[in-house]
Amino acid sequence: MDCKRALEHSSGDVKGAIAYLAEQGIAAAAKRSDRETSQGVIESYIHNARVGVLVEVNCETDFVARTEDFQKLAKEVALQIAGLPWTLVVSEDQLPADFQPVAGQEAVLLKQASIRDSSKTIQQLVTDAVAKTGENIQIRRFARFELGV
Repeated sequence: MDCKRALEHSSGDVKGAIAYLAEQGIAAAAKRSDRETSQGVIESYIHNARVGVLVEVNCETDFVARTEDFQKLAKEVALQIAGLPWTLVVSEDQLPADFQPVAGQEAVLLKQASIRDSSKTIQQLVTDAVAKTGENIQIRRFARFELGV
């Protein structure tokens, strides 16, 4: 029904309908952002026995935490953190007051372009998952370990 409404809203233009659905997903995600997220997963990723990542991704219910889409999101986030060693914090409000950014290196995870799909940021991946699952999803925290560093 959402697709039908989107096509009606865009007068049959498929690209316009896709844009409309994206806007609706963002609006739905914003409405859910104040809901408590006490369930989720801790995802791990180890790359060549030299880099390891633990990331906590939370949602509202354990039912959603067990879905394939949620598990895939958690894995994507872990891969992102492993691939970009300069990732420091999840969101901008967690940066230290005296933080000096390095040109070309985004330290905030949610603002980074996805290493698998550079047309989307990590925040957009989370927003897409929120739209799909119907629940608030938060990346709570992460730890990155690298041998010799």
